[in-house]
Amino acid sequence: MKRLEAIDQFRGFAILLMILANYMNNVSIIPAWLKHSDDIGYTVIDLIAPMFVFAMGLTYGLSFHRRYERDGAWNTYQHFITRYLALLGLGYIITLVWELSGINPPSVNWGLLQALGAAGLIALPFVRLSATWRAVIGLVLLAAYQMLLDRYWLADVLVAPHNGPWGALSWGAMLILATAMTDLYFDEKVSQRYFALLSVGLIFAGTALAILIPLSKDRASASYVLLSLGLSGLVFYGFVLLETKWHVKLPLLTNWGRNPLVLYLLHYVLLAIFALPPTPAWYVQAPLWLVILQLLVMIGILSWGGRFLNQRKLYFVL
Repeated sequence: MKRLEAIDQFRGFAILLMILANYMNNVSIIPAWLKHSDDIGYTVIDLIAPMFVFAMGLTYGLSFHRRYERDGAWNTYQHFITRYLALLGLGYIITLVWELSGINPPSVNWGLLQALGAAGLIALPFVRLSATWRAVIGLVLLAAYQMLLDRYWLADVLVAPHNGPWGALSWGAMLILATAMTDLYFDEKVSQRYFALLSVGLIFAGTALAILIPLSKDRASASYVLLSLGLSGLVFYGFVLLETKWHVKLPLLTNWGRNPLVLYLLHYVLLAIFALPPTPAWYVQAPLWLVILQLLVMIGILSWGGRFLNQRKLYFVL
């Protein structure tokens, strides 16, 4: 199968937004609608983490089945388990360093990489099932999570970054549903318009469910998951149209999308330069011109790094 640049561009767009969001999180001048919502609600920033999950879903099944045919069951499962345990471990180290720095010390050692690693492990037992069965299992797990959240876990989930280990069940359900969605996209017997229609349907489903279940990233609620999957699907479909219909090239996003893990790790080093100095006017209370300048420097360095690695065909993935 020919490499679809829209996947790299979508992944690159997600990592770019994540880095912008992480920088803006503690800057006073940034308006609330460009930060995560406070429990119940939804902002554009709340879509970023689900886009990462959706990006995983785009390649999860393809990567698994390709490796399965080449290396057999034992080696394939061993590879995937090692990959996602490595994400958990790497995330633990990053969160620990961030905690020791005193910047936003978390109540639980948990972050984005831990959430993605746990989701990958949860989805693994079901990857060989049909898309229909995966959709059913994903919805069942999501319903089970919502029930446990409402009855037992809410207080713990609300104070934990990325919903903590408890929220991993919701993120795992999201990834399973994402793999089922992307199977529809890659099915050559089905028009890709049905993928777009499914995405729109999930947006309506998540919005309607929000009447009963609060829409909340802080809770990883069922309404949040369905709405975010639908929005992520439409954003990805937009990149597909840009590539296949309008032949638009986005090399910057392609470079970012081919080395997302390296750029994600590097951005923490750059972020520390701005966040660690104990001078409020340098970061937390920085004026708009300085915020823009710092963002341009950060994005410029990361873009150069992504271009450098892509030109030399150096791709670092777990």
